[in-house]
Amino acid sequence: MASTSPGYAITIRVDGHPSAQPVAQITAALVKTGASITALDVVESTIDHVVIDVTCDAINAEHAEEITAEITANQDLNVRKVSDRTFLLHLGGKIEIQSKVPLKTRDDLSRAYTPGVARICEAIAADKSDARRLTIKRNTVAVVTDGSAVLGLGNIGPEAALPVMEGKAALFKRFADVDAWPVCLDTQDVDEIVRTVQIIAPVYGGINLEDISAPRCFEVERRLRDLLDIPVFHDDQHGTAIVVLAALTNALKFVKKDLSQAKIVMIGVGAAGTAIARLLVASGAQHIIGYDRHGVVHEHRDGDDPLRTWFVDNCNPGEFRGDVHEALKGADVFIGVSGSNLIQEADVASMAPDSIVFALANPDPEIDPTLARKHAAVVATGRSDQPNQINNVLAFPGIFRGLLDGNITKITDKMLIAAATAIAECVTSDQLNANFIIPSVFDPRIATVVASAVRKANL
Repeated sequence: MASTSPGYAITIRVDGHPSAQPVAQITAALVKTGASITALDVVESTIDHVVIDVTCDAINAEHAEEITAEITANQDLNVRKVSDRTFLLHLGGKIEIQSKVPLKTRDDLSRAYTPGVARICEAIAADKSDARRLTIKRNTVAVVTDGSAVLGLGNIGPEAALPVMEGKAALFKRFADVDAWPVCLDTQDVDEIVRTVQIIAPVYGGINLEDISAPRCFEVERRLRDLLDIPVFHDDQHGTAIVVLAALTNALKFVKKDLSQAKIVMIGVGAAGTAIARLLVASGAQHIIGYDRHGVVHEHRDGDDPLRTWFVDNCNPGEFRGDVHEALKGADVFIGVSGSNLIQEADVASMAPDSIVFALANPDPEIDPTLARKHAAVVATGRSDQPNQINNVLAFPGIFRGLLDGNITKITDKMLIAAATAIAECVTSDQLNANFIIPSVFDPRIATVVASAVRKANL
């Protein structure tokens, strides 16, 4: 059975007669369904009835319904209410704006607002660069999306994308003290996206593009980098690539293999996959075979997609034409950034000894990590409930901390590789093992060392 996850945590309020032993019956029902009990509290007790709140983790939404149904089916128990804890966490949103200055007296207002604020406006009008010194611009990032490629959910629109962008903003603040704000655009027209970001850019010290589908995202990023005097970072591309490179560096170190010699098979050559491949190639990888929904990418396949063109020019040097199952035979590394259940246990078993599997699709990976671990030496996923989580939060807060503090306007591959190296080096030789190739997102060093690496790479 797949693992339960806090992402599907529910709290069920149940009542029953004390003589029916409701606690024991509830516990038995949860055990039967495979739920993970995290809390069980008696919230009310009388001679006639007992009210119990039980909190548990489910595997998915369907499993949560099965758990509830199992308790409901018991005639001795009455389910009063079921609360989805993830939905409760999001009620009213996850971020807010707070003032940094006291506004308690007329004196405070006179300096923070009129008449004193006019002096600040005049100073910035005389020298626009003072906006970084005297406003939120020095520490503010716009998290921009069109809602066209949200997580593994696809084109769900700007409103549905907002919870992700809110979460992104919360992570910026938590891990690097960067003030970020969601900007969810109700358009998927490249010209409109570019123009909108351009005209709101004076407020921000950087732009983080998020969940914009390929190939549109490449054009948006390229044009904004040309137009703006602040850094533009596409996290789905570059953030993912940084963390994958960091994790793979340590995974290869653990299995004592060299990146330049490793045979790498990738499923997914969209924004994330292309960026990963580009950074791996820039770091010395020479043997990458990429697959998209049409099969292996090779020189003689029809089409002029810019992603495919880059893969043709830089990957699959032997012009391999077989399917992914054939490609995985003898492969050292598998990297998936596509969809769920695309490879089988037998595929992993056919890989080279001491193989590495990065099954990064969310929420369901390309292969069940439990099955992959039967044969691979190292397994990583994008899930927080599994070891070796490839999580972009290891990269983007520190990246922007370094960009903002260094007043850096352009991002280079040198910076990205430096950031990956800094993350990888946070795992020492005596810490490195099959289940620890990448540091925890809660490691307090990460944002600082990444920021420092970015600033140094800019010198």
